[in-house]
Amino acid sequence: MSTFDPDALECLAAIVEEGGFERAAQRLSITQSAVSQRLRALEAQVGTVLIVRSRPLKPTSAGHLLLKHTKQLRLLRADLERDLKDLAPSSTGGARDDERISIAINADSIATWALPALNELAREGLPMEIIADDQDFTQEWLREGQVLGCVTTLKQALRGCKVVPLGAMNYVAIAQAEFARQHFPKGLGPHNFREAPFIAFNRKDDMQSEFVGKAFGLKRVSLNQLFVPSSEGQVRAVLAGWGVSVVPELLARGLLEQGQLVNIAPAYALPIQLYWHCWNLESEVLDSLSAALTAAANGALASAPA
Repeated sequence: MSTFDPDALECLAAIVEEGGFERAAQRLSITQSAVSQRLRALEAQVGTVLIVRSRPLKPTSAGHLLLKHTKQLRLLRADLERDLKDLAPSSTGGARDDERISIAINADSIATWALPALNELAREGLPMEIIADDQDFTQEWLREGQVLGCVTTLKQALRGCKVVPLGAMNYVAIAQAEFARQHFPKGLGPHNFREAPFIAFNRKDDMQSEFVGKAFGLKRVSLNQLFVPSSEGQVRAVLAGWGVSVVPELLARGLLEQGQLVNIAPAYALPIQLYWHCWNLESEVLDSLSAALTAAANGALASAPA
């Protein structure tokens, strides 16, 4: 089996993660010409193209495999750094800034329970990179080998991965108190949901229409939507009277208790089951990540299905 140059592998990863040769060169503190040379040497060794020179740049299938291999090497080095610190606490470690441990988490989990779960690991110096995406799409980052774990709605384990059920995040429909009195004096219903815009995360976010459809037994739901690409931003937009939104009850709980927000469909909450997927590897760092996220989810989310 061929042995690949670690610097060339990190160069490939930098090109993909930074989105171009110039930014990769800046991150690696080398010239752009050196970046191109390392990539060409790696492509010559593999015998195929690793990067599609498009806008944006994209790794080929072989490139994806080498990216996954590179992240596995980062994980091994992170495990080694942890073991060395246990044996020599005064060690300063040798991990490079670009050797980040990447995971993908949906924005609503980041805004509620997931970040506190990672506090201890961050304080220990684990070089994490958290990638935010919709909970229905985070698994694509894992499938492509760009992260070592993800929080997703996908129940079935991906190839080479293991899966742990985390629990259900309950979503509720909210509006600013005065806005609710004006537009939904009797609450949200099957005949008045078009009377105000719904604030969604982005165009991939179907939470609003899924909530309305399931709450009122409607097969097709067409909504007037605004887009705010931030979980906390959606709540702020609702508070400002932009419209209504469907958000995690965890995120809105305090404002609901204070009366600034109103649950306009109190008879219904939409439970979204979440799962933690990660590579099926023996790794103390990976085990620590899994344990931290699972413990936090058990304390914050509704019980996972049996």
